Amino acid sequence: MGELLTPREVRRLLTERGLAPRKKAGQNFVVDPNTVRRIVEAARLRTDDVVLEIGPGLGSLTLGLAAAAGRVVAVEIDAGLVAALDEVLAGRDDVEVVHADALRTDLGALVGDGPARLVANLPYNVATPLIMHALEDPAVEDLFVMVQREVGERWAAAPGHPLYAAISCKLATIATAEVTLTIPRTVFHPVPNVDSVMVRIVRRVDAVTGAERDRRFRLVETAFRQRRKTLRNNLRALAPMSVLEGVAADAGIDLGARAETLSAGEVARLDAALAAVGVEV
Repeated sequence: MGELLTPREVRRLLTERGLAPRKKAGQNFVVDPNTVRRIVEAARLRTDDVVLEIGPGLGSLTLGLAAAAGRVVAVEIDAGLVAALDEVLAGRDDVEVVHADALRTDLGALVGDGPARLVANLPYNVATPLIMHALEDPAVEDLFVMVQREVGERWAAAPGHPLYAAISCKLATIATAEVTLTIPRTVFHPVPNVDSVMVRIVRRVDAVTGAERDRRFRLVETAFRQRRKTLRNNLRALAPMSVLEGVAADAGIDLGARAETLSAGEVARLDAALAAVGVEV
C-alpha cells in the first residue's frame, strides 16, 4: 500500500503548520497505519474506482485509498488542512483535493463521468446530513464511512431496537446500512471519548426519490415526533381520526403502536394509503 502517515508525522504536520484538530468541526485524525489498511481492505475497492472522500484531514486515509483505487477526489472545508494536504500528497496525480463544503457541493460534478464510491472518516458533527446529501446524488454508488459507534449503530438499527429512530427509518427507506468494523478510539488524534465504526451503506434499487422521498421523510418525522406517544397521537395532526383509522386499516398499521416499531415498508404502505385519500403530509 506504500507509505502511510505515522503518529509522529501527523504531530509534525500539525505543529509545523500551527494547526490543531477542531472539536466543533468534529475533527479526529486517524494516526494508525494498520487501521488505514483495515479500512481500505474492507472497502473492497477496485483499481479503476473513483473514490470520493469527504473530510480527508491530513491525508492518512487518502494515501491508502489512492494506493487501492484509480482516482481519489478529496473534499476538505478547512483551508489549513488543504495546505497540509498539498505537502502530504505532493507529486501525486491520482488525487484531487477540492477546497469546499461538501454539504453545499454538487458531488456528482466533482467526480465526472461514471459512478463514485464514497469512503471517508466523516466529521462527526455533520455525519448524518453528509450521508443523506450523498445519497441524493445518483453519481455516488455506495458509501463506506466511519462515524461514532452509537451514530453508526443507530443508522443500521432495525425496528424495535433501542437505538431505532427517525433517521434509521429514513435511511432504510432509501438504502441498506450495515456496521462492518469497530475502530478503537486509541487510533485517533486527539483520542475521542467514544469508539467508532465503519458503516457500509448501499442505495436501494427501489429507492424513492425527489418529492416522493421528501413526503415519505415528512411522514417519518411526524410519526417519530414524540417517541413516547403512539402513532395515533403523533399522526392525528394529518387528518381526522376517522380518516386515519381507515387509512391505517388499509395499510395494515396498528395506530396503538409506537413509531419505533414502524418499518420502512410499513411507512411506504401508510404513505400510499394516505395519498390515496388525498391526505397531505
